[in-house]
Amino acid sequence: MYKQIAENKRRTVFIMIGFVLMVGVIAALFAWAYGDAGIAIWTIIIAIIYAVVQYFASGSLAMAMSGAKEIEKKENPRLYNIVENLSITTGLPMPKVYIINDEAPNAFATGRDPKHAAVAATTGLMDIMNDKELTAVMAHEMSHVKNYDIRVSMIVFGLTCVIGLISDLAFRFMFYGSRRRDDEGSPVGYVLVLVAAVLSPLVATIAQMAVSRQREYLADASAVNITRYPEGMIDALKKLQSHSRPMRSQNIAAESMYINDPLKKGFFNNLLSSHPPIEKRIERLEHGKKTF
Repeated sequence: MYKQIAENKRRTVFIMIGFVLMVGVIAALFAWAYGDAGIAIWTIIIAIIYAVVQYFASGSLAMAMSGAKEIEKKENPRLYNIVENLSITTGLPMPKVYIINDEAPNAFATGRDPKHAAVAATTGLMDIMNDKELTAVMAHEMSHVKNYDIRVSMIVFGLTCVIGLISDLAFRFMFYGSRRRDDEGSPVGYVLVLVAAVLSPLVATIAQMAVSRQREYLADASAVNITRYPEGMIDALKKLQSHSRPMRSQNIAAESMYINDPLKKGFFNNLLSSHPPIEKRIERLEHGKKTF
């Protein structure tokens, strides 16, 4: 467990450094295309500022993009009490509690560390889970908090958002540049599109390396250790599997944060998913019953 926490902290630093270096390469291409070194300098400065800002703001942004609403104990005593009891059991600070009005059963945790964490559950999740199953799901999310998985996921979320923006701008530059009469044949648009084409799979690879499928297996096992009731986690996963459906507010950048994949995907994309198949997760828990 401590090894996992230390590894996640190192990953955070490496991802941040990698982001600044990657943006530096993009800045150099912009500077070369326009013949202005100042573009590179300002792009790198902005990238560093962004990296710092998103470190503190990505958690709130993820909640906002998912449509989550923060609640007090009186608004939903059932969910709040479960999270509060788990906080006491695990010795973690009480996280902020959110509810997402969505029929798709799902939950996620976010934040930069256990002192600044938040957990969210959908209305669909609470509708289909009994108390023991809901406790298991939220114990899974609290395990992500304890293991610092939330920090890695949050950083990946923020960087994926900005890379998506850069890619969009690249295609806009190509579209605009191809219609400029006085800049016919300029390589700027084509260079930017090439960068976007290279960055897309690169970011996906970084996300897969940073947000390993193993963290879901570990969080499942940790939830069982917390609740001391393997059947709760197993039954919860079975219900997630049988009631699985894409969420209304889908965002590929936040995909890795959820306990169950919130996106509707094809076969090829499932191979690259940050989530292991639920049947594999159930199988591991079944085999590990005697060791819990």
